[in-house]
Amino acid sequence: MPQILIIEDEPRISDFVSKGLAIEGFTSQTAATGAEGLGLALTGNFELVILDLGLPDMDGFDVLKKIRLVDEELPVIILTARTSGADTVAGLTGGANDYVPKPFRFPELVARVRLRMKDAAAQQPELPEPDAQLLRHVDLTLDPVRHLVTIGERTVELSAREFDLAEMFLRYPGQALTREQLLSNVWGYDHDTASNVVDVYVRYLRNKLGASRFATVRGVGYRLVEDKHYVPEG
Repeated sequence: MPQILIIEDEPRISDFVSKGLAIEGFTSQTAATGAEGLGLALTGNFELVILDLGLPDMDGFDVLKKIRLVDEELPVIILTARTSGADTVAGLTGGANDYVPKPFRFPELVARVRLRMKDAAAQQPELPEPDAQLLRHVDLTLDPVRHLVTIGERTVELSAREFDLAEMFLRYPGQALTREQLLSNVWGYDHDTASNVVDVYVRYLRNKLGASRFATVRGVGYRLVEDKHYVPEG
């Protein structure tokens, strides 16, 4: 199982990222200081580093520089509140593989993690076929790579947020997903938990993909119904 190092001094963010990565099949370890993170990064036990710049003991750019002096191949994604063009350029020219500004959406972050890990493994002889990325539910097919949704032969237009929500359901078919899980994974860690945005967007998906495809779990949230219980509409 891929091991990821999260160098982040804000517990709320590091916990959010760690739990989200676990759902996606990754294991992770967190470090709250630059010195601790640097020591762990250089052990060779990690396949990717998520690095904050605003660390309490040293600047993240210094951590990145010291990593690159020893390991030129370890993928590093900077995750930071610094959003200036100068910082972005400094990060990418300084050896980072990607630069993600805060606040961020978790599906975007995990997509970048997968991409950078795939880049690092590009020399390996076997790569998964594109079809392995497809998610299916009866007549519904979702392609995360091409950002395409079809029902049978018909293409369905979804907004970016609708697509992320649909992907979340198709990755966990039959599982009751709480509103909090959907909020954190689709809208991000800093979204208002009192919002009814999840209910609104589930309604959008029901209108576009079929109302009977998504079941309400009273007092919990929603789930994608199991294939055998789904009855196509019309």
